[in-house]
Amino acid sequence: MAKTFPDMSFEDAARTRGHRLIAGVDEVGRGPLAGPVTAAAVILDQARVPKGLADSKQLTEKRRAALYDEIFALATVSIAHASVEEIDSLNILRASHLAMERAVAGLALAPDHLLIDGNMIPRGLTVSAEAIVKGDARSLSISAASIVAKVCRDRLMVDLAQHHPGYGWERNAGYPSPAHKEALRNLGVTPHHRRSFKPVHNILYQE
Repeated sequence: MAKTFPDMSFEDAARTRGHRLIAGVDEVGRGPLAGPVTAAAVILDQARVPKGLADSKQLTEKRRAALYDEIFALATVSIAHASVEEIDSLNILRASHLAMERAVAGLALAPDHLLIDGNMIPRGLTVSAEAIVKGDARSLSISAASIVAKVCRDRLMVDLAQHHPGYGWERNAGYPSPAHKEALRNLGVTPHHRRSFKPVHNILYQE
């Protein structure tokens, strides 16, 4: 299958409908057993789009870090989180939507249209929005948001790993790798673990 690269076609279509400030929105961290879920909203400057934007999962760590700095230098960016407590009390989908809503609300410029990665529009948004499945590989604005969210969350998990060594968060970012699950069994549950997630819940409530 030919590899597709994100472009500005969704942004251009929104502009032909009269929208002026268009933000791409994405989140990262639905799958991990530990740490917050992180979202980013990015309004790109059409005249200064960083070269090489792509779905963050397709890029090397070094390339993501370079693009992260470039996006911050050239675009309007906002990052927000939903905490482990919110994930456990709301559920991961609602918490990830909450993080997206917060990221949009935190933008220094108020967008008049949003391109949201995925197949659902968070219900708390009051701005015109469209959901784009696999948007991080199709829209440059969403690609930028996916890179920002991933780099930010990965760095946050590296920091948390300093305080809770042994779980390998600096390598697995809190995802359920075999080493992480083994550490969970041997070292127990930290305050940063999501208690509503089955592997964590099972360790807490095993007979």
